[in-house]
Amino acid sequence: MTDQPAAGQPAEPAAPVLEIANLAVTFDTPDGDVEAVKGVSLSVGSGECLGIVGESGSGKSQTFLSAFGLTSENAIVSGSVKFQGREVLGLKRRELDSVRGRHVAFVFQDPLTALTPHMTIEAQMSEVLSHHFHVRGEEARRRSGEWLERVRIPEAARRLSQFPHELSGGMRQRVMIAMAMMAEPALLVADEPTTALDATVQAQVLDLIDDLRRDTNAAVALITHDMGVIARMAQRVVVMRRGQVVETGSAEQIYRAPQADYTRMLLKAVPRIEGERYVELASPDAGPPILSVDDVRVSFPVKIKDGSLAGKTKQLRAVDGVSFELRAGETLGIVGESGCGKSTLARSIVQLLPRNAGNVTFLGRNLLPSEREAIRKSRQDLQIVFQDPLASLDPRMTLGASIAEPLLAFEPLLTRAGREERVKAMMEQVGLDPDLINRYPHELSGGQNQRVGVARAMILKPKLVVCDEAVSALDVSIQAQILKLLSDLQREFHTSFLFISHDLAVVREISHNVLVLYLGRAVEYGPSEIILRDPRHPYTKALLAAAPTPDPEIARSKPRVRLVGDLPSPLDTRAALRFLKSRLIDNPDVVQYRPRWQEIAPGHFVAEHDPAETVAAA
Repeated sequence: MTDQPAAGQPAEPAAPVLEIANLAVTFDTPDGDVEAVKGVSLSVGSGECLGIVGESGSGKSQTFLSAFGLTSENAIVSGSVKFQGREVLGLKRRELDSVRGRHVAFVFQDPLTALTPHMTIEAQMSEVLSHHFHVRGEEARRRSGEWLERVRIPEAARRLSQFPHELSGGMRQRVMIAMAMMAEPALLVADEPTTALDATVQAQVLDLIDDLRRDTNAAVALITHDMGVIARMAQRVVVMRRGQVVETGSAEQIYRAPQADYTRMLLKAVPRIEGERYVELASPDAGPPILSVDDVRVSFPVKIKDGSLAGKTKQLRAVDGVSFELRAGETLGIVGESGCGKSTLARSIVQLLPRNAGNVTFLGRNLLPSEREAIRKSRQDLQIVFQDPLASLDPRMTLGASIAEPLLAFEPLLTRAGREERVKAMMEQVGLDPDLINRYPHELSGGQNQRVGVARAMILKPKLVVCDEAVSALDVSIQAQILKLLSDLQREFHTSFLFISHDLAVVREISHNVLVLYLGRAVEYGPSEIILRDPRHPYTKALLAAAPTPDPEIARSKPRVRLVGDLPSPLDTRAALRFLKSRLIDNPDVVQYRPRWQEIAPGHFVAEHDPAETVAAA
């Protein structure tokens, strides 16, 4: 094993694997030339992790795609790209194919689109070995299995025969890393490899990339907009904006003494679990709650495809007995990993999904699924903002029409001029130019479209708004703007929010209280400052330990606590007792013990659990 510095530690100067000099990329479009990359110069050495950071459209990905001939046909590329001392810019495809995949490997953001859906994992991994090493048959299968084990995929032999859709997001990303590293390339380009992953899975994937870097002495170019990931992984950092490099330096220099205004803005906009809040929260009402959720349960029938129970139907408990209260002007952050039931819980509260049991009382009215008229009347005060604004806005409707649609349903007597006046006033409140009222969603940026979604939700001045991962797809500066916007609107209209996110730092920024879900059950609840400073449940501790910290010194000294193994199947009744195995009955079909709530401090509740041997120090 090659002795490499720990992530974030300054590395000794190494022989450059990649040298990019004055690289420029221009796209010839019907609307004129678009300069995506403008004279970028950088280098990556053996065994080094170079972090390339910047917001969407900064040219991060295009720099490396164009360096190795992966741009579209309308791209004009100039400059110099030397890989292991050889000029590769402008090489013919046959010559590039001898480099790409073998000596330079890419790991992209979404493995589900990068992997071929109709090919098994074995077939796709064997294709790499066959193409570059002429290794086939049983030997290819053996090597593929070894690499799946090396990237810590359990039951590797069984996974080889599975298809991508049968694996979790974290497993698919590990398969991509295994395919990239099995040829032992000199350079690994990781392009937003963890953006779509949960915090604990992200931590595992980052640890894996760092371990492989040390084991193989490969150079790693890590492209991301997440300053926390950069702090954890990179020895040197390149900051890009609008196709240009605005600052370069060691990780410590960039984080401790940034020189460029843009770098300082990025660092300031990053939400933090430690330190001061970026957003000032208003105090909620001390009166009775406007929303009471009591023992809500939502389950779905799932037909078993294989095993001894093949053909039978089991109930997937998406939400398994969750209770809480919400006051006027309060924000409750709901956190947990994918599949924990966050969105299902929220949708059942606003009556977009039927619940199997439990009560939801809103503004003193019990919202029973059978009482459609009561639910219809409550819609005016119940709104939702989704993760992807383009998916939730009708592409055929102007922004003004989308924002005004709730007014048509609940204020039908309002004149057309009155609606337009209300829409323009709301657009100004959410920071949108009223002159955009006749534009369409595809003509706006992601941040602007998300503001449209917020304006649409707030036009009726509702009492409760659900924000379902409303800022997770946005750049940090736009994210900070939306968080401040929500806080300002809450202060003005006294709106309550259910804020769903897997990002604990974002939740801490906007929330008064936090509810932590695990496989459909609540495991911890209390004031956000207390829970995120002094978590008591092992699952909450693991989530906090996995959250990236935008400070290299804190990132290195942070306790490396992580969950052992992958998230178990919610179809297994034993899964919910992962943290209370002393009460476990080893039978997947029996009714298991239900952990009790324990109030360990005023307003701070924790689900019963065993001592924390279920988590391990890395």
